[in-house]
Amino acid sequence: MDVRKLYIDGAWVEGESGAMIDIENPATHEVVARVPRGSEKDVDKAVQAARKAFETWQYTPLETRVELMKKVVAGLKSRRQELIETITKELGSPYTVSADVHTDPFLLEAEHYIEVAANFQYEVRRNTSVVRREPVGVVGGLTPWNFPLEQIEKKVVPALLAGNCVVLKPSQFTPLTAYILTEEIDKAGYPQGVFNLVTGRGGEVGNALSLHPDVDMISFTGSTDAGREVARMGLTNIKKIALELGGKSAAVFLKGGDWENGVKGVLDTVMLNAGQTCNALTRMLVPRDELAKAEEILVRQAAEYKFGPMDDPATTLGPLSSRKQFDRVKKYIELGIEEGARVLIGGVPEDNGSYVAEPTIFSDVTRNMRIAQEEIFGPVLVVLPYDTVEEAVEIANDSIYGLAGAVYGPEEEANMVARQMKTGTVYVNEGQWDVASPFGGYKQSGLGREGGVEGYEEFLEVKTIYDK
Repeated sequence: MDVRKLYIDGAWVEGESGAMIDIENPATHEVVARVPRGSEKDVDKAVQAARKAFETWQYTPLETRVELMKKVVAGLKSRRQELIETITKELGSPYTVSADVHTDPFLLEAEHYIEVAANFQYEVRRNTSVVRREPVGVVGGLTPWNFPLEQIEKKVVPALLAGNCVVLKPSQFTPLTAYILTEEIDKAGYPQGVFNLVTGRGGEVGNALSLHPDVDMISFTGSTDAGREVARMGLTNIKKIALELGGKSAAVFLKGGDWENGVKGVLDTVMLNAGQTCNALTRMLVPRDELAKAEEILVRQAAEYKFGPMDDPATTLGPLSSRKQFDRVKKYIELGIEEGARVLIGGVPEDNGSYVAEPTIFSDVTRNMRIAQEEIFGPVLVVLPYDTVEEAVEIANDSIYGLAGAVYGPEEEANMVARQMKTGTVYVNEGQWDVASPFGGYKQSGLGREGGVEGYEEFLEVKTIYDK
């Protein structure tokens, strides 16, 4: 796999600038690859290729688009081991997490998108009209570093199935997974220009895509601040915009619930990916008079999450993704101590160059503390006590974000609380992820949805034809 080139108009080409970006393994600090630092000229070439290809690709029969994507997914499945190893290298993710969390669910989701596309109603008859759904055009996909395969799959697969052409800019920190997908798209036989890959920095390639007048849609996943800038640039020519942004998700614990299961559910999200997950349940709300009970379960269960070699199946915790990310998490832990929160476990990480931050849990946190309001993006949990269920709902909703949430308690009461939470996803007790359902946020957690029929519809425009 030659990652030293870009993929534009059906061919592997040199970047215009000749500059390269080093890709570091966060666990070993080894430079594992070098990819092109794409430029505005590279983006323009890719967009023009996509624009030309769209003239015919939009009319390609659905059956052809489905068969091509089946080849891509089959190719990815045949390279499952390579995907896992690549994600482990570029993200510093433990091998088992790379397999069970980063790879297998999203191969499954890609197959589900194929089913959605094949069975979708693209025209619906109304009283005197036909409501028709058509491809948007040229889609710019901007993906983050923390889920290299998932976020690429959620953009590229539905966009191509819907009849769009795509220019993908993966994260500059984890672009290697995108090369595996690109090779499979190339082998599948897509027409020239339908899919293009331009690697590089967000402020260069990402901005050029967001501002380009011939890009019809931007699909972005990343921080809320970055998403705000992408949207601002995209609206210079009123592009369609889909944003999946940050979160500060709350888990509400009700009296009488299965707290052992609930704490495990919370910690699994906070420790997953070293806490670098947008929908992690980083705020845990518990009845004030049962705070000690919650703390005992937390301390006991948190000890089960272990650092170790990335290829050891027993390793569940990896390093943070970069020096920048380590410094950010360290700063927030120091801030929590300054704000007066009580450290239950963990604390300020040792600055020894390893990017490792031990799991940290703060208790006696109040809702106005910055560690209770701002996204930390590390293995840090804050515990907030409440006095009434009404107050718990109020605290859960007291956030600029609204991406995810959870409720653990008696079934009827838990479902009632879930329906009062202003967030795009809520898990109740042992609720499980459903590949057929959408994901996305309220408030400053984003615009639009990914996954399911709703995620597919994001890549379609709506046209009404009055014919009777």
